Amino acid sequence: MDAAIVDQIRLNFNPQGLLVINVAIGLMMLGVALDLKLEDFKRIIVSPKAPAIGLGAQFILLPAFTFLLVLIIRPQPSIALGMILVAACPGGNLSNIITYLAKGNCALSISMTAVSTAAAIVMTPLNLALWGSLYPPTDEILRRVSLSPMDVFITIFMILGIPLAIGLTLSRIFPTLADRVRRPFKIFTLVFFIAIVCGALAANWSIFLKVIGLVVIFVFIHNALALNLGYWSARLFRLDERDSRAVCIEVGIQNSALGLVLVFNFFEGLGGMAILVAWWGTWHIIAGLITAFIFNRRALPADQVQEVGCKPGI
Repeated sequence: MDAAIVDQIRLNFNPQGLLVINVAIGLMMLGVALDLKLEDFKRIIVSPKAPAIGLGAQFILLPAFTFLLVLIIRPQPSIALGMILVAACPGGNLSNIITYLAKGNCALSISMTAVSTAAAIVMTPLNLALWGSLYPPTDEILRRVSLSPMDVFITIFMILGIPLAIGLTLSRIFPTLADRVRRPFKIFTLVFFIAIVCGALAANWSIFLKVIGLVVIFVFIHNALALNLGYWSARLFRLDERDSRAVCIEVGIQNSALGLVLVFNFFEGLGGMAILVAWWGTWHIIAGLITAFIFNRRALPADQVQEVGCKPGI
């Protein structure tokens, strides 16, 4: 397949399907929010060093290094914009589970997920507009779709901010109810979202097969960059091993579901962009589990060996 054609492909996704995927991710975020408590935000105020380093790696270093990576490898413009979009997204909720498996600091991971989700309402549109506009090929796409950071802000607020506020309120006012519905609700929304993605994949299977070969290597390099940025920035600032593992995984596991919503909302299912974000959502789970396995092969320092007291649910 001619690589240039990637930038012309549009995936088949009707307005009704778009509404459903928006609702699905909103419900997913509500399920995530039911796991969060105000104490997860307060923890950052009490002990800000590790979360600040992690969030700096998440929202400053990763977008900046992604831009440098794009300049070096020069992918097709739509794929480059997909990489920038992924780097602009907050951490994904699977990061908490993988951090637990890696014997990282689960409390830190949950706190970072909570704050990065809230911060993404501003930081995601800001980073997408900033870094996307600095690279001429992707700037041309942004101009062509007349992307407004304010429109992106409103969309992210609707699908992240409102569910986050509702979930925190429910878990605060009705803790027993929140505990009872948390697990089945998260399972339902996860299955619901996977069904939607599979349906979209089936409708665009021939396109997926043509494009996937172009994005696999880019996602592999990009994700490896994210994981290493998280870990080594934490080590550079002298965080302990458990904190460093949490930051590593939090930066390497992105909310690709949010990225897909933005691709379909603002870029009309732009082929290279959508396939890259979708493959990232698959690969980062595999890479996260591999990373957890590698970490488990390395013993923690004796003074950090302890039971993780915040095992996350599904």
